[in-house]
Amino acid sequence: MHELSGHPGAVAVSFPPVVRLRGVGLTVDGSTLLDDIDLEVDAGAHLAVLGPNGSGKTTLLRVLSTYRHPTRGEATVLGTTFGRGDLRELRPRIGFVSTALDELLHVRAAVLPLVAVARQGGTWPPPDVLDDPATRAAAERALSRVGVAHLAGRRVDTLSQGERQRVRIARALAIDPALLLLDEPFAGLDLGGRESLLADLDALLGEPDGPTVVLVTHHLEELPTGMRRALLLRGGRVVANGELAQVLADGAVSEAFGLPIRVREQHGRWSATVQQGYAGAASG
Repeated sequence: MHELSGHPGAVAVSFPPVVRLRGVGLTVDGSTLLDDIDLEVDAGAHLAVLGPNGSGKTTLLRVLSTYRHPTRGEATVLGTTFGRGDLRELRPRIGFVSTALDELLHVRAAVLPLVAVARQGGTWPPPDVLDDPATRAAAERALSRVGVAHLAGRRVDTLSQGERQRVRIARALAIDPALLLLDEPFAGLDLGGRESLLADLDALLGEPDGPTVVLVTHHLEELPTGMRRALLLRGGRVVANGELAQVLADGAVSEAFGLPIRVREQHGRWSATVQQGYAGAASG
């Protein structure tokens, strides 16, 4: 519930959540990938999704992207409930960033047209893609938002891994999404690349009219300071869900990852280490 301020007698206005899941489950070929997921994400309440490999993080993102349908429960994204509305109309409002989509991209293209063609839902820029001033301006702004405007004329296949990741995010931003899904955006980056991208994401998360972000990662060290909420998953089920500081506690993180973990926070940055004295299962 948000109040309209600055006007005498202003009334409270309720805005629907960006994401609402109720009892969502997904079973494929007899394997349960998600089970009984309840989740609400309000506009601007950026969410981190954490858990070990196989916990259902990427599967959850694919549901939120509307390209995976739950086999049970109810899913509503940006006001459209699966099975009750046209998801094709919803998809242009959702940006999805994943290295798994790279095989669809024309990586020999220059950066600016490849970002611009995302506004047309394409992965192969036609020669005239930059002829429309609005499309060109949107692509240039998207590159600036992630700090790589200087790469506009470079070919994608000449970029570093960190630069490519920024181009992927810029493609998602070029459509002016209401919801931005980031699947392990720091994968393959060195320490410098990670910290630089974190700074750019913090700026993005701080934009008052920017998209609501859902970010998937294995590592607490990869959380931008602008994250507000966290969801811990294990085996496709929720371990903890809520405000970031409440969820990222030793007990919940240890349960999610199956290890005795000590969590620390300093100046908005998080870290996790295995507690001293733990020798692993092999020591028996």
